[in-house]
Amino acid sequence: MEKIVAQGLLYDFYGELLTEHQRRVYEDVVFNDMSLSEIAEEQGISRQGVHDLIKRCDRILAGYEEKLGLVRKFNQTKKMVEEIKELAGRYRAGGDESCIARIEELSDEIGRL
Repeated sequence: MEKIVAQGLLYDFYGELLTEHQRRVYEDVVFNDMSLSEIAEEQGISRQGVHDLIKRCDRILAGYEEKLGLVRKFNQTKKMVEEIKELAGRYRAGGDESCIARIEELSDEIGRL
């Protein structure tokens, strides 16, 4: 399951950089949960060809992430936003001024990503 989530995120960020054929096949595997045999029949290629294409797409998408790091930055930002929400709640509940300083630090970090 974790692999599918990772593939989905990579595809969300970099999928448009794949060819139309690669996107169609990759979407069938990752989002439509189709088997290699089903895709092979639909696309008129061999099951091995589908397997190889998926592996190639995985490498391409991972390469983009290695170079650009958009998924990593997205995940970091998401974690920081959650912390900001928690800090804002604590501040509202008790007026803890240290929460404001941490929120400012986190917003600066987000700005640098």
